[in-house]
Amino acid sequence: MSIDPKSFRYNFDEETQVATLTLDRPERLNALTFEVYDELKQVFEALDTEPEVRAIILTGAGERAFCTGGDVQDIIGELFGRDFQGLLDFTRRTGALILAMLRCRRPIIGALNAQVAGAGAVIATACDLRIASEDARIAYLFTKVGLSGADMGATWLLPRIVGMGRATELLMTGDFVDAARAEQIGLYNRVVAKDQVLTEARAWAERLARGPSFGLEVTKKFLQREASMDVESALAAEVEIQAACMEDPNFRESYDAFVEKRRPQFR
Repeated sequence: MSIDPKSFRYNFDEETQVATLTLDRPERLNALTFEVYDELKQVFEALDTEPEVRAIILTGAGERAFCTGGDVQDIIGELFGRDFQGLLDFTRRTGALILAMLRCRRPIIGALNAQVAGAGAVIATACDLRIASEDARIAYLFTKVGLSGADMGATWLLPRIVGMGRATELLMTGDFVDAARAEQIGLYNRVVAKDQVLTEARAWAERLARGPSFGLEVTKKFLQREASMDVESALAAEVEIQAACMEDPNFRESYDAFVEKRRPQFR
């Protein structure tokens, strides 16, 4: 595999077929730079078509933060010297990262090892599942710095996970929510001890990597697509795609495995 980012760490486990992306600026609380934004987008686009990769983990280095958003020195300070077109170029780059994550056909597990804030919170929200440490508090800080909560797709993503009322509270106040509350409202799928975050995330990633890749791809795609459909359109789309899934070899493999009383070996 030729994936070799310079601004964060990349590891691929050939045995489990799980790729791990680690934001690696612990001294800066894994704050994002222009290069990190661009390389993350490129890597998620590459992993979308990388046949060997079956699941992805996204995490942060160190014990203080998963990601605290855009770096105040490397990004925020630089933006004040830009005109509107320059600012728009930047916001388009941030949105492009989220779109690459949503379009990536591989399941993405966010291993939230500590504080999650700003753009880091939206990146975590764009993951398909979120496994968090018990000290991984989260905040969508945009209104705290004079911006809107409508950033990087947050106003589309968050209500679909926690509901409109809670999303409104989180995005309008910008307040931190502790891990226990985040799990309670469905924002975190699991909260575990700090030293168990990567272990738990790997367990989930390996489980999904063993699953039917086409079936998981369709599930991810339709969870997003049906948000804008009426029920008749959704049912019409589902009956067609499920028939296509029934032609996939994994469907037959699951049947053969059941008859033979063994674990299915999905492609």
